[in-house]
Amino acid sequence: MPALDMLLAGLARERSTGALRVGRSGTIFLDAGRVAYMECADTPGAEDVLAASGRVSEQTLGAARREGAGSRLVEEGALTRGELQHCVLGAVLDAAFFLLQVTGSRPKFRPGERHWLGGQWFFEVEAIVRECARRAAQLTAIWPSAELDTAPVSPVRRLPGHRVVLSDLQWEILIHADREATPLELARRLGRPGYSTLLAVRRLAAAGLLHRPAATALPLRGGRRDREPRPPHDPDAPALPLGPAVNGDPTDLNLLIRLKKALEELS
Repeated sequence: MPALDMLLAGLARERSTGALRVGRSGTIFLDAGRVAYMECADTPGAEDVLAASGRVSEQTLGAARREGAGSRLVEEGALTRGELQHCVLGAVLDAAFFLLQVTGSRPKFRPGERHWLGGQWFFEVEAIVRECARRAAQLTAIWPSAELDTAPVSPVRRLPGHRVVLSDLQWEILIHADREATPLELARRLGRPGYSTLLAVRRLAAAGLLHRPAATALPLRGGRRDREPRPPHDPDAPALPLGPAVNGDPTDLNLLIRLKKALEELS
């Protein structure tokens, strides 16, 4: 079965209009080969984010949905055109990051089907794929393991230092974390984008503010079992030795001699 991005590329070349349903994981809406909207079961949609922010009431959103016209939100003054476009932009990129990773489903394309929020912004398929790759690289740069993405968020009980600086999203995550909800479950509760929540969780972990799930042992190498490398600031990491490691090499001995002389001169 072709990967989802390959299917989308084919529909883009054919300038297709309709909905590509990816099982129960989500739906991708196309307009003349461009992505007009995306829904993902794991992430909040644009209307969820708008309702959680308090900018638009659920009644207003419901009325616009029933009419099938997202432009009504602008016409009634609930949002400016730019605000609606920005919200759709964020929701589509958020859904794409998780939906394009789905495997094992047999997508079905329904020609002509549209989303009521479609038409606010159009995305080229190649641009979405590139953005998803950039976001994946950003997550890896912050915390090089995906183990926290699906594990319950569990804050540490004591700060690793005297003070910390948190973003508003990081603060919301810490005060709502119940040691049972995963990052994406918290994102839905808070009405926050899923990717932004993952990013905040990994940054919290890198700062030593979250417990890390039990590490999984890696396959044997050279007769011993290697452990997964630990990112910096991991509170569960073994303590590092003070000073340089000494292994009996003449270079190490020379270094120790120089240090000894320096200490003697100070005394």
